[in-house]
Amino acid sequence: MDRRLRLGVAQQLLDLLKPVEQCWQPADFMPEPSGEGFEERVREMRERTAAIPDEYLVTFVGDMITEEALPTYMAMLNSLDGIRDETGASDTAWARWTRLWTAEENRHGDIMNKYMYLTGRVNMRAVESTIQRLIASGMDPKTENNPYLGFVYTSFQERATKVSHTNTAVDAKKYGDEVLSAMCRNIAADEARHEVGYGKIVEQLFMRDPDGAMLAFADMMRKQIVMPA
Repeated sequence: MDRRLRLGVAQQLLDLLKPVEQCWQPADFMPEPSGEGFEERVREMRERTAAIPDEYLVTFVGDMITEEALPTYMAMLNSLDGIRDETGASDTAWARWTRLWTAEENRHGDIMNKYMYLTGRVNMRAVESTIQRLIASGMDPKTENNPYLGFVYTSFQERATKVSHTNTAVDAKKYGDEVLSAMCRNIAADEARHEVGYGKIVEQLFMRDPDGAMLAFADMMRKQIVMPA
């Protein structure tokens, strides 16, 4: 990738991320375990989620497993030539973006996992075993260490997760769980910011190297955008 592109776009990406102090955290949506009334709030949660159909839970758990595969995505980003984090703590803009993006995304699987655990509606051991096997098996997104291919992939990936979490937010509200709906909306909002970021990269690729960008786009469309779950 062109050095000017790497520097200019990476800084724009960093501006899309939020300071930790401004980010929601999973605990914001959960009963406080050290406070009074914890058991009562868990009972209320279970009553609220009792009416949610199994079909919704299947979709939600699929989304959750996709989010929990975050180590696979970070490994993919750090395989891309010219932008990888060479030390694991590099101060380059691209390396910081990858770590900060990962830190924001990490909250998604965390909150979804905790919520499902407390509802008692899902066989969590089976889900956890699936997640462990998924991460252990890895995934080849067919990006070939090529940042053009990698960023086409991530731009579609973020859009897909944004759409899916938006849909589960709408359905959770329909089924009467406002907390679950708000949780999914917040996840979707994160994904929307991240989609903007990766979209900016692809836009710059088309502006600066339209032939190379179009070839990368066509290549990923033939290969298809496949996510771990």
